[in-house]
Amino acid sequence: MLVIPAIDLKGGRCVRLRQGRMEEETVFSDDPLAVAERWVAAGARRLHIVDLDGAASGRPVHADVVARICAAFPDLPVQVGGGIRDEETIQAYLDAGVSYVILGTRAVTAPHFVSDACLEFPGHILVGLDVRDGRVALDGWSKLARHSVVELAQRLEAEGAEGIVYTDITRDGMLSGINVEATAALARELAIPVIAAGGIRDLDDIRALCAVADEGILGAITGRALYEGTLDLAEGQRLADELTGTAA
Repeated sequence: MLVIPAIDLKGGRCVRLRQGRMEEETVFSDDPLAVAERWVAAGARRLHIVDLDGAASGRPVHADVVARICAAFPDLPVQVGGGIRDEETIQAYLDAGVSYVILGTRAVTAPHFVSDACLEFPGHILVGLDVRDGRVALDGWSKLARHSVVELAQRLEAEGAEGIVYTDITRDGMLSGINVEATAALARELAIPVIAAGGIRDLDDIRALCAVADEGILGAITGRALYEGTLDLAEGQRLADELTGTAA
């Protein structure tokens, strides 16, 4: 199981939000590339980058930052979300060296977007399901849809998605512990892998996720815990390797 550092971009800086609220931000660095270097040096095997301004505006705002990070670490898989709502944007990110693009709002609101994207870019499409109170959130987490999370995920799987990034918004950025039960319950209903996000605090969360990793959980995205020091990336990945019997 992968422990995946998150780099959230807002206003050109690396920030973390609380519960997805754009006004509830903590700035951790003015240099996202330096942050990426820090996580790579600590042994990251994948990076998770979110263009928060892009998610809010519906178009990429920090594509240049993403491209610089990909150029600096060409062998490191990078997954990117936020404002990816057309195939031209997907192509541009893949051309820049991104390994996986994460579709959000349009995956829910445009029925054929995911299937078309998966046909054109097979193996590169993840879908982010950001959930609050059991409902999927859209448009930078500012609106809620009326979809069953499981039904929506199964539809996306049938359309060819490579995996699901599942975020519990109420826990995101709160260091309150990962929602292991909901993550595992979703993973059990799918054949494609699930990446967990939202609320990771420390090694106990890594242990809890590893205990259900064989349900289909590929990794865990963590941000604030790394930035505030409640979780050490290298230690977390070593523990995950030990508990799931994997290695670099």
